[in-house]
Amino acid sequence: MRVAQWGAEGDVVTTTTTVGGRGWLLDQVRASRERVMEHALYSEMHTREHLAHFMTRHVYAVWDFMSLLKALQRRVTCVDVPWLPVGSPAARRLVNAIVLDEESDLVDGVIVSHFELYLTAMQEVGADTAPATRFVEGLRAGASVEAAMDLAPMPEAARAFVRQTLAFAQHGSVYEVAAAFTLGREDAIPDMFRRLLAAIPNAPRMAQYLERHIALDGDEHADQGFALLEALCGESEVRWREAAHAAQRALDARAALWSGIAEDFRRR
Repeated sequence: MRVAQWGAEGDVVTTTTTVGGRGWLLDQVRASRERVMEHALYSEMHTREHLAHFMTRHVYAVWDFMSLLKALQRRVTCVDVPWLPVGSPAARRLVNAIVLDEESDLVDGVIVSHFELYLTAMQEVGADTAPATRFVEGLRAGASVEAAMDLAPMPEAARAFVRQTLAFAQHGSVYEVAAAFTLGREDAIPDMFRRLLAAIPNAPRMAQYLERHIALDGDEHADQGFALLEALCGESEVRWREAAHAAQRALDARAALWSGIAEDFRRR
């Protein structure tokens, strides 16, 4: 992208600004990412009761992660019959590997989804799992997402977060889904969960959940996600800008969720 600027003597100097790539994307979302990483929530989670309350809200972000991931899997792999090879083999491997870990991880010799692992962690600290269970059972029985939210009932901060995630999953372009997934989840989660890990009181199962994600996402998933975005956006400035906007919205939704939970702490 060529940009005309005025030089010191009034002459026109033409410079080149590169739109796209990992560094450029991270620059675009820097302020939104910092709002998540520097949020007051981490310093306000003092007690086991705070943690239990946090988990009754955060569990819906654990659930909707899979909807975002499955939306990406449908876009970059073939999930139809008859099967056909589609897209990039590297993209297929990335997404299928993350699905394997998230939907059927091996934890302490037991195969479990991370959502189910999270429910176990909730039980350990006395967090009420009934609303999240009612939400999932409502969906299983054929209720719409909005109807299932009412069945839970789902707190407003969590509703807003889930709605944003599903908007990406159901209506976003493949590169918007990939951007929300890579920058809103895989790149952000390790730093975000390190802050949570340092804040929570003694809760071995929750610590295990956080540590598992720090290891998985920090070691390779984020790097592979950025490589996927490079392949999807290519040389298109329009795609890169739309991907950056999607990533900003994903991070802003996270900050809003954290603010809603922190406000609950102050009212209790």
